[in-house]
Amino acid sequence: MENKNFEEQKYIKAKKKVKAIKGFYVHFAIYLIVNAFFIISRVFSGGGYEDLWEWQTYNTAIFWGIGILFHAFKVFGMGFLLGKDWEDRKIKEYMDKDKREFWE
Repeated sequence: MENKNFEEQKYIKAKKKVKAIKGFYVHFAIYLIVNAFFIISRVFSGGGYEDLWEWQTYNTAIFWGIGILFHAFKVFGMGFLLGKDWEDRKIKEYMDKDKREFWE
């Protein structure tokens, strides 16, 4: 009975994690669509391609992007950028590189 309860708790936790990841991807997709629309509409609203070099063209994308970054940290944790897996991959990469250079 206790094992079943434990499995159910694991299932609920995994389901919440999947829902959070899905929520992040939906948020990110909306971010891309809305900001692409803002940038394209700004270019075609009469300002032309000169508007691509103005701050006002990107301020929404930049500030909303900061919010997206915090959302990613909440969902994936701080390790998704430079986590343990990244460290292990980099160490292996440098060791392999040194090995190749030594034998060349």
